[in-house]
Amino acid sequence: MARQTWKPGTLVYPLPAVIITCKNEGIENALTVAWTGTICTDPAMTYISIRKERYSYDLIKKSKVFCINLTTEELAYATDYCGVKSGKNENKFKSLNLETEPATMIDVPMLKKSPVTIECKVEEIKELGSHDMFIAKVLAINVDEKYLDETGKFDMEKCNLIAYSHGQYYTLGKNIGKFGFSVKKK
Repeated sequence: MARQTWKPGTLVYPLPAVIITCKNEGIENALTVAWTGTICTDPAMTYISIRKERYSYDLIKKSKVFCINLTTEELAYATDYCGVKSGKNENKFKSLNLETEPATMIDVPMLKKSPVTIECKVEEIKELGSHDMFIAKVLAINVDEKYLDETGKFDMEKCNLIAYSHGQYYTLGKNIGKFGFSVKKK
C-alpha cells in the first residue's frame, strides 16, 4: 500500500478534548481546546494553546490561571458547543446548564460533571503563530471519587472520556495493557 505525502500540518491524533474554565474580574468563561498535554512531571507542568482572537485568551492572559476539565461522552455536546460558540456573545454555563463548583487553589470554576479537573497557574506564554501556548504549573488535581477503583486509582474505563481526532469526537476507555506489559516476564 502506498503512502501519500501531505503538506505540514497537525495530525498527532487523538488529542484530549477538554473544556477550559477561566475567570478574570468576575467574568467566567468555558472554551474547548484539543491542544493540551503534559510538559513535565516534576514540577507538574501542562499547556494549552489558544488563538489570540478567542474570548478566553485575554481572560487567561490577565488572570494567569485556568482549569482543564476532562470531558466525557455525557459532556460531548457541551464540549463541542464550547468550542464553536463565543463567551463574548453568551454565558455558556447558563446556555448549557453547566453546574460548577469553586476550584480549591484558584478563583476559577470547575465543571461538576468533569471526572478530573486540573488547576493551573500560567508560568509563560509562548507566541507561536496561529496559537499561543500557555505553559502552566499544575497546582491541584481534583478527581471525582466515583471514578476511582477499589485501590484509589483513577479508572478511565468508568468515565467514558472523549478525544478529538481530525474533526471528530471519540470515546476512550478500553484498557489493552499497562506500562511495561511488553517486557514483563511471563
